[in-house]
Amino acid sequence: MHEQRSFKVFRWVTIIFLGAFTLVPLYVMVTSALKPLGDVQGAFHWWPTHPTLRPFVDIWSTVPLARYFVNSLIVCTVSTVLSVVIAIFAAYAVSRYRFRGRRLFTGTVLSTQMFPGILFLLPLFLIFVNIDKTLGFTLLYQTRVGLTITYMTFSLPFSIWMLASYLDGIPRDLDEAARVDGTSAMGALFRIVLPAARPGVIAVAVYSFMTSWGEILFASQMTNDSTKTLSIGLQSYSTQINVYWNQVMAASLVVSVPVVIGFLLLQKYLVAGLTSGAVK
Repeated sequence: MHEQRSFKVFRWVTIIFLGAFTLVPLYVMVTSALKPLGDVQGAFHWWPTHPTLRPFVDIWSTVPLARYFVNSLIVCTVSTVLSVVIAIFAAYAVSRYRFRGRRLFTGTVLSTQMFPGILFLLPLFLIFVNIDKTLGFTLLYQTRVGLTITYMTFSLPFSIWMLASYLDGIPRDLDEAARVDGTSAMGALFRIVLPAARPGVIAVAVYSFMTSWGEILFASQMTNDSTKTLSIGLQSYSTQINVYWNQVMAASLVVSVPVVIGFLLLQKYLVAGLTSGAVK
């Protein structure tokens, strides 16, 4: 009985500590976004003494936040869609077919996640610059096309591996029954396998989008003033003269809304996709 009581106390202390560790920074960000700049730069107060919504209005005029938002939305959406489509076909081939080099392919795909992303910065930079020189016009370097391809190189390997693991949990008897009924391999994929693999596909899509949405390193080197994404555009609120901290907090809240809403709506699919095969 004493051990159970001690465990409950320890559990509640841990929950409270982790909750405070998560919620206190969020609270400070929200309250700072509701303060005038002078209050943010002055002595810290837990509650705004002069609350205002002006920072949420000024964020759109201080920097071209709308353009950065559109850039991020286009790049992240396109890279997510392409990653999901390619991952579906690659994972289906790995899961359902036995071909020469299959183990080598899956091992290579998974091994790419062992290296830090910064190792790929210089190779991608040289590839994009040389391709643009060969073509005679800018197609990849500092463009949304190049950034989309870059983000696909991050999300695609893990997406293939995760989706292949999910497809392994779907009985092959369903495919065989569809093939006996005269359905082609592609027909079995789209009519039988994909509907059953919906949680896994959604988990891959959420993972790909979130990986791209908050990326900073490559976006800082692979974009210019017209193709900046939100993660880099937020730095524009810092000038040589001043740092608009209240607008930084307000803009951070605004740009977090799409990711938070998407995560809440797709949470059950994400959990189902990530935990598939855990029982096995």
